Amino acid sequence: MSTTRERASKKSGIFRFADVSMAILVVLIVGMMIIPLPTRLLDVLLSLNITFAIITLLSTFYVKEALEIAAFPTILLLATLYRLALNVSTTRLILLRGYAGEVVMAFGNFVVGGNYVVGAVVFLILVVIQFIVITKGAERVAEVAARFTLDAMPGKQMAIDADLNSGLIDESEARQRRARIQREADFYGAMDGASKFVKGDAIAGLIITVINIIGGLAIGVLQRGLTAAQALQIYALLTVGDGLVAQIPALVFSTATGVIVTRAAGETSLGIDLINSLTSSHKPLLVASGMLFLLAIVPGLPFFSFATIGGMLGFLGYRMTKERARVAEIPKEEESPGSRAPQVTPESVLPLMAVEPMELEIGYALIPLVDPSQGGDMLERISTIRRQLALDLGIIVPPIRIRDNIQLKPTEYVIKIRGVEVSRGELIPDHYLAINTSGVEETLVGIPTTEPAFGLKAFWISPEIREKAEEMGFTVVDASSVLATHLSETIKKYGADLLSRQEVQKLIDAVSENYPAVVEELMSVLSLGEIQKVLQNLLRESVPIRDLVTIFEALADDGRISRSVDFLTERVREALSRHITHRFKGEDGQITVITLSPTWEQKIRESLKGDLLQGWQLQMDPKVLNFFVSQVSKAVERMAMEGKLPVLLVHPDVRFIVRKIVESKLPNVHVLSYSEIEPGTKVRSLGMVE
Repeated sequence: MSTTRERASKKSGIFRFADVSMAILVVLIVGMMIIPLPTRLLDVLLSLNITFAIITLLSTFYVKEALEIAAFPTILLLATLYRLALNVSTTRLILLRGYAGEVVMAFGNFVVGGNYVVGAVVFLILVVIQFIVITKGAERVAEVAARFTLDAMPGKQMAIDADLNSGLIDESEARQRRARIQREADFYGAMDGASKFVKGDAIAGLIITVINIIGGLAIGVLQRGLTAAQALQIYALLTVGDGLVAQIPALVFSTATGVIVTRAAGETSLGIDLINSLTSSHKPLLVASGMLFLLAIVPGLPFFSFATIGGMLGFLGYRMTKERARVAEIPKEEESPGSRAPQVTPESVLPLMAVEPMELEIGYALIPLVDPSQGGDMLERISTIRRQLALDLGIIVPPIRIRDNIQLKPTEYVIKIRGVEVSRGELIPDHYLAINTSGVEETLVGIPTTEPAFGLKAFWISPEIREKAEEMGFTVVDASSVLATHLSETIKKYGADLLSRQEVQKLIDAVSENYPAVVEELMSVLSLGEIQKVLQNLLRESVPIRDLVTIFEALADDGRISRSVDFLTERVREALSRHITHRFKGEDGQITVITLSPTWEQKIRESLKGDLLQGWQLQMDPKVLNFFVSQVSKAVERMAMEGKLPVLLVHPDVRFIVRKIVESKLPNVHVLSYSEIEPGTKVRSLGMVE
């Protein structure tokens, strides 16, 4: 802990005044263009320019990815500005005094031997190398990298959103990944622009040199009375020295720019990557060695140079061959015969067997609906659905994995529960679905279809006739709403299948925090699997399980009588009578139902073998069962004609078995018992199933 604090304090000490220092530095750079500098200070600043360029170049060698030196575009801008300010300062001193310090003089005399013609040629060569070779290539690489990075952003963001929905990452990591993608795009976009600084610097250096020579000749001949040859010797030599002092750091910065934009696939530092790339195989080294020895024996060519380098390459290739043979022998000696064969362990197969609780597969034309970067809001809608279902039914919807599937039609989607397709539909992006909910007889100009969630007749229409469709009485929704509604209804329908034992354990743990006594008594009576089955039975009939305390108390009480899941489900339903009654109440405060005649109830009761505690077996003639279902269907149709929710009210003894009889052919019929209706509730009967 103390070491960490010391490091933090040291870091804070180093960077405490970084912002102020940078502001002062920029002001000083601008001041250099206005205020004359003494030659000694100018020598220090020129040396600092060269040092800064070398440090920047070496720093690019040790980065594995560009974002490790994210400030490089700004560094390039400041370095260019600093270099131009030095050019202005040296030009002022050369023209005013004919002397610009020891650094400029040294480059003019020592580097080019005091010959301004040689210096001019060297200077032009440096400018050509920087401007045409390095800068041009770096500029092109930066431009392509910026374009590819921006094009890849939607796919990367979709992958992050898919991992987030599938639960592989959390919100914090997703935000970090999105921020990283955005930083990459910003960096390569900035590098695309920053490469223009280097290009402009090369042009400016050439123009400044020409101006300095012309100005020096004019001052030397016209003001100081020198001959043209004397003025050219003095001012041209100093100008060339100044140009070399400026262009060598500029060339180093150009090289650093090229290195940083080409470090796209590096795994380690640049030196290690280069050595690994060039020495990955011994054959090129041996072939190159042989070619150099052949050149060495050619008459007229220098034998010593070619033979020395060829011998070094041959020795290096030979050592690599021996090293590879030694490494290859180690596994042969240590590995047993059985270990050489590829092994498929259970750990390597298990990830392939993983099944997602819920999946949404989409065609490629529907990607804009789920991609936030393209304006898609499907992910937000899914979050809203999960939150709403938690409030309505009390279930925790597991993460929904969204992926594109090229095997689907471009506009098609498939919903899967635990790897099995349960429903599918088709959407037309940029169109609206006009649903005929009010029995409109008129038709619309559009593509006829069926609303996927409820099976209603509908039309896909263009946005131009949306208002007309609404005026005609159609319900008009966009493609995202259609998919969200279908997804929500599918979750409600298969909510019981999504409720795993792990999810039940989470619910129990949540209740245990505030009601530990209830959970302790419950777990002493029933197992986790029995609790799960009861909750699944409730969800299959759309009974909310949000009031877990009431459910668990009922299970703890009746679980001592019987552990039959059917019996426990009926007792829990009775305990939830207030919730069930509230769910089916109309605006007038009463429940509208159809009832079952005593004759039918008696006939069903007589056909049962066993009891609610031990389990039932219904022994009834199939013809009689079909007739019973048809009678219930007719009564339900009468309720539907009045716009009422289909509710069948029966005796508590037969409620469970009646539900089993009608659920396959009439899944939307809600079967209630008298004991599930809260006392004092008004019940209105629309008829009886005779």
